[in-house]
Amino acid sequence: MSSSLLSHGFNKVARILGRDPKKQNFPVLEDHPAAQAHAEVAIETHGDIQNRVQKLYKEFRIFRWSADHPTNNKPFLQSYYVDLSSCGAMVLDALQKIKAKDDSSLSYRMSCREGICGSCAMNNDGTNTVACLEPINADTSKPTVITPLPHMYVIRYLVVDLTDYYQQYRSIEPWLKTERPPEDGREYRQSPADRKKLDGLYECIFCACCTTSCTSYWWNPEEYPGPAALLHAYRWISESRDDFTEERLQALTEDFKRLYRCRTIKNCTANCPKNLSPAGAIHKMKTKHMFSEPMEKVESL
Repeated sequence: MSSSLLSHGFNKVARILGRDPKKQNFPVLEDHPAAQAHAEVAIETHGDIQNRVQKLYKEFRIFRWSADHPTNNKPFLQSYYVDLSSCGAMVLDALQKIKAKDDSSLSYRMSCREGICGSCAMNNDGTNTVACLEPINADTSKPTVITPLPHMYVIRYLVVDLTDYYQQYRSIEPWLKTERPPEDGREYRQSPADRKKLDGLYECIFCACCTTSCTSYWWNPEEYPGPAALLHAYRWISESRDDFTEERLQALTEDFKRLYRCRTIKNCTANCPKNLSPAGAIHKMKTKHMFSEPMEKVESL
């Protein structure tokens, strides 16, 4: 295709679009006809693409209620429409855009945006997850429903009260307990094999997705510490540098409801955004406890 044909085609399109073709020249390319022609075609193609791009609006139904005004209104779902063509890929990106463009009063927790802190935990279309790791469902025919973590007291919109949750975590004493100082006076050493035993336990970001999906926890939060706390309890029971393994297990089983309220429903494992298995950790603690007890006592559980 000659440069004259390209130029003629560009001028024709420019006139159709109401543009002045003379204004599309590139002075820096005056002595380079081929480059000038390519630049003109590039502008034409870019304009055509921009005209063809359709805005893809997706409906997000977000839970709204505030403890500041508990009697003014009942909880409800408010619809927002987000253009996915100018939005990031994750649910948190949509929430950020809604808060910035549509409704600055929208409240939710977020921090790292990388699935490390667990702050942005919420329920997305019936599944507990962290919003920064949850891709937006591209099906624009169906709305995405976002609600707070279930069975927790709502403070404002998507923010829930995690006070009891953190107290239950503290109750398992999640820190190293030893009876002697380290041999070199600097650090407690651990073999690679012992370190590997902690895989699948230490990665927990404490987002509460597992605990708030557990029906045993829903009905017995005063007696049962929940999957997240028990996962961390097993992490310290498995810790080779800790000197209080038996005491930790005994503390969990003095009141059998603390450990044996778990019915192995596995909602916790299904809802963990880090693909961990709290149900598996709880089962291992039960097994460890049962093998340490007389058979008569085990059969009475």
